[in-house]
Amino acid sequence: MRRGILLTLFFSITLALTGCATPSHDNDQSWYFSVVAPQHYKVWVEHLEFEKSGTRHWRMPMGNVECCWKGPNGPLGTGGRMSPFPNIIGIQWFSFAEQKFYQRLIELPENLPDLMRRKVEEKTSTGTSMGPRDQLVIGLAPGGEVVLWIMNQPGSEIEVARMQANPIKGDASWYKTRTQSYLKENDDYLKKHGIPTTGW
Repeated sequence: MRRGILLTLFFSITLALTGCATPSHDNDQSWYFSVVAPQHYKVWVEHLEFEKSGTRHWRMPMGNVECCWKGPNGPLGTGGRMSPFPNIIGIQWFSFAEQKFYQRLIELPENLPDLMRRKVEEKTSTGTSMGPRDQLVIGLAPGGEVVLWIMNQPGSEIEVARMQANPIKGDASWYKTRTQSYLKENDDYLKKHGIPTTGW
């Protein structure tokens, strides 16, 4: 609860600093997001909040995130629609592999919606067409690394930002049962490969 209040406080301060919002120009475009983690390095997203300064602040329930950082199905994971397009994202999560909590306030680049509107090739069941990179993917890796991609389908992604989250205090025992289940599936992999905190 206290960590959730801290995240909301970050939003309040940032909102005060950013002032009034500029008029929205994204009514002609639908925007989507998803959250991913590398295989074998599952996380639990405790808080995910979006802010369009001066317009809307909303929260999205997430919970378990374990796929897909790369490969034929990535980067793409669980998510939903963003309406309107936010200029700030706040995210807080627990890393099962590290038994650590992280938090990050993300200020999105002002030109990101324009960059996402640019149409690129996409393949559908009826053939090839052109479409915008309307999906923002938030990647959460060990060590608290956060990577942002934009895409319309796996294979079209481009990285637009990379940043470091802040480790925060938390009680890992809250996730004792989920951790036991996680280790039952991944302990052998972790013992063999470790927990890389760079190179993602």
